[in-house]
Amino acid sequence: MIIGSETTLAAIAARMANSRRLTAKERALVRDRCVVSEEIVSTASARIANGEDVFGDAFLSLRSSIARRELGAVYTPAKIIETMITWAKSENAAPSLVVDPGCGSGSYLVAAAAAFPEARLLGIDIDPLAALMTRARAAVLGFADRLEVRVEDYRKTKLPKVAGATLFIGNPPYVRHHDIEPHWKAWYSATASRLGFKASQLAGLHLHFFLRTREIAQPGDYGAFITSSEWLDTNYGSTLRAMLADGLGGTSVHVIAAEAQPFAEAMTTGAITTFRVGNRPDVLHMRAVASAEDLLGLGSGQPVAWSDATPTARWSEFLQQHRSRRNDDMMELGELFRVHRGQVTGNNAAWIEGIHNAHLPRRFFYPTITKAKDLIKAGAVLSDVSVLRSLLDLPNDLDGLPAQEKKAVEQYLKVLRNLGVHDGYVAKNRRVWWSVNLKQAAPILCTYMARRAPAFVRNRVGARHINIAHGLYPKEQMTDALLDAIALWLGENVTVQGGRTYAGGLTKFEPREVERIRIPRLDRLHGLATETLEQRRADRRHRNGERRVPG
Repeated sequence: MIIGSETTLAAIAARMANSRRLTAKERALVRDRCVVSEEIVSTASARIANGEDVFGDAFLSLRSSIARRELGAVYTPAKIIETMITWAKSENAAPSLVVDPGCGSGSYLVAAAAAFPEARLLGIDIDPLAALMTRARAAVLGFADRLEVRVEDYRKTKLPKVAGATLFIGNPPYVRHHDIEPHWKAWYSATASRLGFKASQLAGLHLHFFLRTREIAQPGDYGAFITSSEWLDTNYGSTLRAMLADGLGGTSVHVIAAEAQPFAEAMTTGAITTFRVGNRPDVLHMRAVASAEDLLGLGSGQPVAWSDATPTARWSEFLQQHRSRRNDDMMELGELFRVHRGQVTGNNAAWIEGIHNAHLPRRFFYPTITKAKDLIKAGAVLSDVSVLRSLLDLPNDLDGLPAQEKKAVEQYLKVLRNLGVHDGYVAKNRRVWWSVNLKQAAPILCTYMARRAPAFVRNRVGARHINIAHGLYPKEQMTDALLDAIALWLGENVTVQGGRTYAGGLTKFEPREVERIRIPRLDRLHGLATETLEQRRADRRHRNGERRVPG
């Protein structure tokens, strides 16, 4: 069955739903009275009755990902919904009310209706098409009389009074802070402050939904939300971390690898967070899984004492510690290296070599990694400096330059002043605005943001790097063979696990996250270094043998 447009989708859903319950916004979608055949309606109804999300599948194919992203409409796979509902069923008391704050096509409410046959159901969404889809599925599956659907913003919702507990469950919309209106950012800050929490206006919409839940929930209520996992480590996530520790009652966090696609059509690391309002357990359980199938319920995980969790700014550290205990023959990369992001130039066009500055003394230009592609194309070893662009890094003190050099430099700086380069934020906060102050060459370099694992490259040519790459600097002197072995091991074994995967599939590794990468302990690394050195000698003998001319 092919549904060719959103208009047709709305018309089919409206035929199934009780038209007397539709809101004005829902009625507006079917005002054109698109004609759909009885056969199409019957076919769709039969597939819904058979457990398919016909409307959700059609919606994802009809509305572009860009348009869906504006509303944060990212759907959840059925296996994850099943796991979250199973957890809710394991709680002590069945809910009197189930609330899905961003109901989409109604999949959470469909599962909740089957799991809790006595509960009232409330679906909320700002998209009237979502409301129509949810109503239609409820009508086909026989729980429309228990369902209320509202076309409104969850942050405005007032819950009906119920005698028992309320279950909050769902996938709050993912909208970055750039797309949140100023008055809602003000609401977030004011509401958080009133409840005793500090808040950042960089928070995404999913944190707004957690805050609204904290505001309207009552002791004895409980819930499970799946969101992006960014909040575990970011500054803006501190508000949610504080809420889970105080009032919201965090019970567990389960991080799902981006490769498992915990959100349909989005390569983003997911986090299922469960909570019991006003009834926080003594410990928070945390774990990381590679797939939805590995969840096997939400009752397990590494126990983390709240006395440890509350002061910690990066909760992903607890996941890393759990891995550490399971693998004692490994160590953190940070035990051997400090990791530093490259220098920020403030204006790449001004400082990267080009015809505009080629007349300046060559001794002030340094071969530099200026694009992540420089490292990706290099492979395991960067051995050819000619493929790199150079970066101009002038000394802080120009008075000591020979007269001709000083004249050329000052003329160039005058050009940059006229362009306003000296007035940029980075330039104004440097010791002197014209000196980039590149970091020393790092023996190992790595990319840190891409739709792939980081590329680790042995830097054999002393190339510098700017802020598109990280440099790994040994804490103690290492042999070339050991550095080769470490770079090779990192390149062959590090995956996107441990980084932060954002919507769109970009995975980012901050310097501290690189330092937490697990690598073999030194004794094994020395063994790998010996193997690497012997292989290099063998390769050299082979090349020399090929060059000999038979006598």
